[in-house]
Amino acid sequence: MLAELDPAWELNADGHLQRSLSFGNFIMAMSFANRVAAIAETENHHPDLHVAWGRCVVEIWTHKIGGLTESDFYFAAKVDRARRELEAELS
Repeated sequence: MLAELDPAWELNADGHLQRSLSFGNFIMAMSFANRVAAIAETENHHPDLHVAWGRCVVEIWTHKIGGLTESDFYFAAKVDRARRELEAELS
């Protein structure tokens, strides 16, 4: 299923889905992280988020099994949709 996601998604050393997204400033990165947090609460599926100036890294895996399931890939697609929506609002 990785091939169906944006090519920026990769498997990190722990076998988790990971993507680093760039933004113009810290506020935009936090805004995006908050959107992902809202999705996580709705889905009851909580990724690790690493926020820094102009960057948000999203790391996804199913904690219960310590690996990946289909729902992780669906969540990644929702993260990509949230990024596109944010970009559309800013343009």
